[in-house]
Amino acid sequence: MADRKLVAHLLRRATFGPTAAEVDAAAARDYRDVVADLIRPGGPEKAAPLPVFADDPLFGRTEKAAKEATREQRAQARQLARDQLTTLTQAWVGRMATADHGFAEKLVFFWHGHWATSAQKVQSARLMRTQLETFRSLGSGDFGVFARAMVRDAALVYWLDGQRNTAKAPNENLARELMELFTLGVGAYTEDDVKASAKALTGWSLDRATGAAVFTPRRHAQGSTTILGQTSAHDADSFVRLLVEQRAHPEFLAARFWRRFGSGEPLSSSTRDSLVTAYGSGHDVSALLTALFTADAFGSAAGQLVKQPVEWAVGALRQLGVPAKGKALTSALNATRGMGQVPLRPPSVGGWPAGTAWLTTSSLQARMRGAAAIASALPESTVSALGSGSAATKIETLGRLLAVDAWTDRTHKALTEAAKKPQRLVTLALISPEYAVS
Repeated sequence: MADRKLVAHLLRRATFGPTAAEVDAAAARDYRDVVADLIRPGGPEKAAPLPVFADDPLFGRTEKAAKEATREQRAQARQLARDQLTTLTQAWVGRMATADHGFAEKLVFFWHGHWATSAQKVQSARLMRTQLETFRSLGSGDFGVFARAMVRDAALVYWLDGQRNTAKAPNENLARELMELFTLGVGAYTEDDVKASAKALTGWSLDRATGAAVFTPRRHAQGSTTILGQTSAHDADSFVRLLVEQRAHPEFLAARFWRRFGSGEPLSSSTRDSLVTAYGSGHDVSALLTALFTADAFGSAAGQLVKQPVEWAVGALRQLGVPAKGKALTSALNATRGMGQVPLRPPSVGGWPAGTAWLTTSSLQARMRGAAAIASALPESTVSALGSGSAATKIETLGRLLAVDAWTDRTHKALTEAAKKPQRLVTLALISPEYAVS
């Protein structure tokens, strides 16, 4: 049997808020088996798939048709695009809250922050959905295969101006971010590498009529270039292969995963080496994550990560049994927006901040409003569970529901004073420091 606190810590990090039943079931099993099932779950996912958008109001037309559209038609197209993105955002958050394979959905969310692409510029639900499904289908396997797919991802290509990247005027945006933010990190390349890499990526652009990334040979820079010390007639695939073969790459990726799933404290050299070894020549993301979740350092890192707003809101809905739809879903998304995080809209290609950046005065106010709204939507079963017994019993029950190992004396005192009112009790618990961290 696994240690209950350790397995609760694992599930808090690897899923969107474990329920008391999920923690109990996991605690009855071997810890390594729990990790294995999280990373490679068996059986189909029962949660509703993301909606498919057959028509793209902005990218589903030729450039000629777009230019000939009337002002009213353009306004209608923009409004439809916004409506589709709202639908996709709500559907994805709903899936986060209902997914059977919780870690698979958490990993999609991680990659969304890593390959940070914003609908603010892309403005296409179809392109953003396709990107999310690429994260889902390729994000747990060979990173090299995954990265080769991403340099062809229409949303990312458009987001980083790949459609402007031609042999005559190479655009460096995608090449630079691919090295700095997605594979290697700062200091692992030179400006000459950036310029040469931009040429390797030339030829890829966006077909507005189909919304797909396409390769046009005449737009691709011919001849040899030298990237990271290797001279060849490089293209997108050879460039990606070079990146994943660099010594800096596995260490960079291990540190990225540690920062989001392990701790805000730096990764120790011994833990880093174990993650890099697991990742291996096969660039196996699942093996790296298995090593991370079974590392001694992971087990001792409880309470060291501040939950991102989406993690906080989705976790609250799941753990309290509040359906992620209608007014409750809208309130949860309003809260994450007020705290500075909206799915599909990272603030920059660098993704969202981490740690205490989420604990500002303004974010606390949004968290309080969101907590009150979620508490007002509690199902009768949760209200009943929190409505009987002594104040101490109610607080203990709430701790189990929210997977909080223990309350501080200060929080316990505040909860005791609110114990007679389940909605007030839940509101205070959701804004407590103990629930804000994992």
